[in-house]
Amino acid sequence: MENSQRVNDFILQKLKGVDEEIEKGSRGITLNLAGNNHSMPVERLTNEDFLILSKTLEKNPYINGLDVRYNLISDAGLYYAAKLLQKQHSLIYLNLMFNDIGPKGGELIAKALHKNTTLKYLRMTGNKVENKGGMCFAAMLQMNSSLEKLDLGDTDLGMQSVIAFATVLTQNQTIKAINLNRPILYGEQEESTVHLGHMLKENHSLITLHMSKHNVKNSGLKQLCDALYLNRSLRYLDVSCNKITHDGMVFLADVLKSNTTLEVIDLSFNRIENAGANSLSETLASHNRSLKALSIVSNNIEGEGLVALSQSMKTNPTLSNICIWGNKFDEATCVAYSNLIKMGRLKPDDTDVQPYEVDGRVYLSEVSNGLKRHYYWTPTYGEASSHSSNAGFSLVPVGQQL
Repeated sequence: MENSQRVNDFILQKLKGVDEEIEKGSRGITLNLAGNNHSMPVERLTNEDFLILSKTLEKNPYINGLDVRYNLISDAGLYYAAKLLQKQHSLIYLNLMFNDIGPKGGELIAKALHKNTTLKYLRMTGNKVENKGGMCFAAMLQMNSSLEKLDLGDTDLGMQSVIAFATVLTQNQTIKAINLNRPILYGEQEESTVHLGHMLKENHSLITLHMSKHNVKNSGLKQLCDALYLNRSLRYLDVSCNKITHDGMVFLADVLKSNTTLEVIDLSFNRIENAGANSLSETLASHNRSLKALSIVSNNIEGEGLVALSQSMKTNPTLSNICIWGNKFDEATCVAYSNLIKMGRLKPDDTDVQPYEVDGRVYLSEVSNGLKRHYYWTPTYGEASSHSSNAGFSLVPVGQQL
């Protein structure tokens, strides 16, 4: 009424739900105002709605999480978000993914975090903050000492900002998980991978690193592997959607013989083929006893490599999750994984395939399990953070929210 503005019924309904929870004695509530919720009529939030919302939440000690993904908030709305971060001292989770935020909005939120001491997880995924915004976030990490998880995937970061993050993370000891997926890189030198490799040699607090779509080739993977001989903190490495082939697997298989901290490796959508799968299975069968999850989805692997990996699971008691869909299954592969499931070595929830039989022959079908199935969306029904669909997060949890 103060702003003579029409009430957004979606926000009103959600706030009433929060009031009910508070009456029941709940604290630490996450206010979910996702604009892509299909189970109820949604009126997407505009900058004006966000102004009203931020004023409502300023003095609310019960809400510690705000999820406004997939709405219509732009740089102007981020001015109010920055004000909220300055005034609200119980907010630990802020999800702004896939709004219309640009470099200016990125700068506003980064500057607000210079002095903020409560926010632990910020998600900016899909907002085009570009190189300029990326540089502001990197500068913020020199000042901020509370943020533990930062997601800047699909934000059009440039080479300069990726290098800046790598440099800052040699000093910052509070960030536990960072997502730098799909930067806009030019050239074939793999400079970003070289710098991130140097960072991993120095940093001993980072647990999760996402480097999907970084144009990493075998030489880049060698840089990362050289660092992993020295690193003793990284537990989750995501190098999916790169240009890694079987030659790169020689370096990874070798480092896995001595590295005892890596628990989850995502190699989906590379091209490691049979030779790469054989290198990995050899190490997993005889040396490594720390890796818990491996995703090799769509890697052009044929029966020989897939069967070798299934054999390694018989002697390796630690590897619990394996995702193999999108490769070339022959009958031997289908039988091998069907047997692993039958004998209880591989739980149905821990793999993305399910055996079925037609005319006495075994086949494999895809099921909706994986390391990070619900990264871009959450299901309308069922639990959003189910172990089987988000095994990477379940095995290596950093913070409470997805």
